[in-house]
Amino acid sequence: MGQKDKPYRIAVDVGGTFTDVAISNTQTHELTVAKVPSTPHDPMEAVLNGLAEGGVSLDEVEILSHGTTVATNALIQRRFPPAALITTKGFRDVLEIRDGTKDELWDAYVDVGPPYIARRNRYEVTERIDYDGVELTPLNVEEAREIARILRRKKIETVAVCFLNSHANAEHEQQMAQILAEELPDAAVSTSAEILPEIFEYERFSTTVSNAVLAPLVSGYVNRLSEQLKEGGYTGDLLLLHSGGGSMTPQMVSKYPVRLAASGIAAGAIAVQDIATRCGYPNAIGLEMGGTSTDISLTYEGEIRITKQWQVEYGFPITFPSIEVLTIGAGGGSLAWIDDAGSLRNGPQSAGADPGPACYERGGDQPTNTDANLLLGRLGDSLIGGALTLSKDAAKESIERVVAGPLNLELDVAAEDIIKVANANMADAVRLLSIRRGYDPRDFVLVVGGGAGALHGAEVARDLSIPTVVVPYYPGVTSAQGCLLVDIRHDLSQMYQVAMQDIDANDLLDTFHGMEDRARTKLAHEGVPEENMRFKRTASLRYRGQWRSLTVELPGSGTLTDEALALFHEEHEREYSFSDRTKEVELYQVGLVAIGELESPPFKRYEVTDPSTLSAPEAASERDVYFSSNGGWATVPVYQREDLQPGVRLSGPAIIDQFDATTVVPPGDLAEIDEWKNIRIHIGQAE
Repeated sequence: MGQKDKPYRIAVDVGGTFTDVAISNTQTHELTVAKVPSTPHDPMEAVLNGLAEGGVSLDEVEILSHGTTVATNALIQRRFPPAALITTKGFRDVLEIRDGTKDELWDAYVDVGPPYIARRNRYEVTERIDYDGVELTPLNVEEAREIARILRRKKIETVAVCFLNSHANAEHEQQMAQILAEELPDAAVSTSAEILPEIFEYERFSTTVSNAVLAPLVSGYVNRLSEQLKEGGYTGDLLLLHSGGGSMTPQMVSKYPVRLAASGIAAGAIAVQDIATRCGYPNAIGLEMGGTSTDISLTYEGEIRITKQWQVEYGFPITFPSIEVLTIGAGGGSLAWIDDAGSLRNGPQSAGADPGPACYERGGDQPTNTDANLLLGRLGDSLIGGALTLSKDAAKESIERVVAGPLNLELDVAAEDIIKVANANMADAVRLLSIRRGYDPRDFVLVVGGGAGALHGAEVARDLSIPTVVVPYYPGVTSAQGCLLVDIRHDLSQMYQVAMQDIDANDLLDTFHGMEDRARTKLAHEGVPEENMRFKRTASLRYRGQWRSLTVELPGSGTLTDEALALFHEEHEREYSFSDRTKEVELYQVGLVAIGELESPPFKRYEVTDPSTLSAPEAASERDVYFSSNGGWATVPVYQREDLQPGVRLSGPAIIDQFDATTVVPPGDLAEIDEWKNIRIHIGQAE
């Protein structure tokens, strides 16, 4: 996977506003960062700019990992190549019928978007497999070849093959794929039995279609970037972060591009887990606030919460295991606006990277959270070490025109109200991911990241009664840091529906062994040595008669023991507030997490000086900052992050500036620097 004589590991994360680079020196244990504006027209341009800004020669890089928004943006923008679907006769409209739900339940005028593949490009072929995998009607080869010829004339570039019950018997899909390979040798083909061998046609069809429409786009981007890196001297494989919290090589990405649909989002959650664990907190809520959105994740007892069904756009589920991240439109560039009822709103619309907030003076004239923080003095008049200068006059004009004037508010009150609405939106989102799932936020620490997270973190924690906020040493590049920490990972699943008392233990073990053999082949193909391969077996269980299941990791020998059943009952109690240990349980599905372990980059740990022996740190400067809780405007000390040594304590109000972020310590809170040079803000604990 890499060469040990090369001292650097680099991770690049492309965000909506900035592209972040984290550079780990495995010899000195130092972490350095770089930050450049994103280039929406071609993300690769920003990646290469960021690598150049980092100042490391690519021939000295052992491992380079990348979190990308290419797949996410393609699904949002529906920028697809010519694509087709081939399915069983009678099932052409599964994508259109869906599950009958709506995102806006009470709005009759809001419809779910059209399928990714139009009806005119969805074709039916005669074939039928029953629920148990028995062939009822052979595949009509002549029909299949005629459809392939039509697709060739239409110049179709990618095809999804989704036959009924192919999860039980994939023979017909394999035959169809072979015919397509003969008739359309240059087209990408995704078969549902390979992409997602699971029951439920709608979810399987949707996931496979998403994979198909992304295949040419994602493969093209990854191959172009790999080639550029190779020309620059990098000799290893480019590792792409996927939604499950692991990474894939370009070879696997070409087969499973849909796994990159939440690539960059997952990285922040991984970083939160690592930071909280090193700080001694098993329970952590991550709040990564960037320029466009805020990503919220949850780690409980050291494990990141995983979901098996998610979507980029409502109505088009992607049923791969994914780190559960709730994303809302609350970022530094989120717009403040007045709705038709005269209420102040914040987001989800965003000024983005171009033109950006009004204070950037790049053409944006609507007030944003960045403009409000600048006006309140919480943000300085420059970003990224002076590379970007902010105009307070432009911020004032936009807030006065759009918010303060229409609502008849003082300018500073209007600016703080903008921030309060943004904080309330983020606190509500945290409640959805915690309280709604049976977790009490008071039992967690809040780890904030992104360029704007440290500006808002303490106030969000106060709203939620979270006692402690952790601000990483480089909060503005949290996602990039997360990309440094991921292993190679694949998630395999197989339907296995049987009542617990009817399970054949030997047959179940054979099923797991078969999955492990397939996983070993994948990991070996990616250069992972046998001694670095690790497998975790899972089982999806449910009470007899339920259609929802819960997944638990099988402990010990990896078989279904009483301990695994006890875990299922406990999880059911926590998730749904009830369990019934007398009720019959059935096995629904088995799974395997296959991990190719990469050595984690070391992070430097510092000696903490006794706070009583430290003299008060000297502020780099002062500026007027507005806090209504502190009586309004006050002169507040501004510290430089690099001047604060482990052991230092600061009582709010205080501002801590650094290259990639600004930390606000509100009145009444206590900030201390820990052994990792994180800032820990203890809410309401000022000395």
